[in-house]
Amino acid sequence: MDAPKNPKKKLALVVLAAGIGSRYGGIKQIDGFGPSGETIMDYSLFDAIRSGFTKVVFIVRDEILETVREKFLPPLKGKVEVEFVVQSLDKLVSPQYQNAERTKPWGTGHALLCARAVIHEPFVAINADDFYGRESFASVADFFSKDTAGHHAMVGYTLKNVLSEHGSVSRGCGEQDQNGFLTSVVERVTIVKENGKIISKEKDGYRVLSPETPT
Repeated sequence: MDAPKNPKKKLALVVLAAGIGSRYGGIKQIDGFGPSGETIMDYSLFDAIRSGFTKVVFIVRDEILETVREKFLPPLKGKVEVEFVVQSLDKLVSPQYQNAERTKPWGTGHALLCARAVIHEPFVAINADDFYGRESFASVADFFSKDTAGHHAMVGYTLKNVLSEHGSVSRGCGEQDQNGFLTSVVERVTIVKENGKIISKEKDGYRVLSPETPT
């Protein structure tokens, strides 16, 4: 049998769900808040699958592995390929660099390394407890639908749309060259809206940010 002329391109969604949620005081990854108890992850998975993602890789702590599997595997069966990966503090970390007092998982880089054995296609990494919106998944799926060998991308949000009415926020602000390509991401902390301006209150003084800054 001949292969289809336009086979569906494989695209994986890597869900970073090993966080502890110390400030939140619970496990945000599996806490429901929607009309039928939907989690933030449920919305992300729904939007990703509608946008053409063909695989989901959950990166979790061992303590919540079975809970995540029981909650998310049944509704995904038959829709996408699913993998579960455990991120532990000692995984891929040499003994001399391990910290017996550390309880918080290592960061994104370590999480992705833990999942490297099950990712064989272009992939997108998201946080389990952040809401992205369907347009974000559709945008990055469109990017990967083209010939992107050797290329990477980030989905940006306009700064003025991701502020809070209830206090300051921290945001990674993108800097671009004259052609619109991302050159760096600078973490700006204590961003507030004051007197009609968006200000980052930094150690060396206040910095006024453009409302259109990609974040």
